[in-house]
Amino acid sequence: MSRRRTTFGKLQRDREKQARQKAKLERRARRAEESDEGEDTVPAPAVDQAAVLDQLAELHAAFDDGEMDLEDFESRRDELTSQLRIE
Repeated sequence: MSRRRTTFGKLQRDREKQARQKAKLERRARRAEESDEGEDTVPAPAVDQAAVLDQLAELHAAFDDGEMDLEDFESRRDELTSQLRIE
């Protein structure tokens, strides 16, 4: 039995898919370089990490007690976790 040949259309789609993947990787690399450059020029403000963790604990306690709704909890939690530094 002979194998069917791949059609030109399929070959063209595969080439286009590979080109899109390559372009996506290049965009990601470019954005990573830009974000690395931005971090060097703008130092992050110094935040007391212990205070942020205490605020997070208070926030969780308030949510568990039913003092705030889920939307407020998530938005405040996101603000606080963005201040945390992982070294």
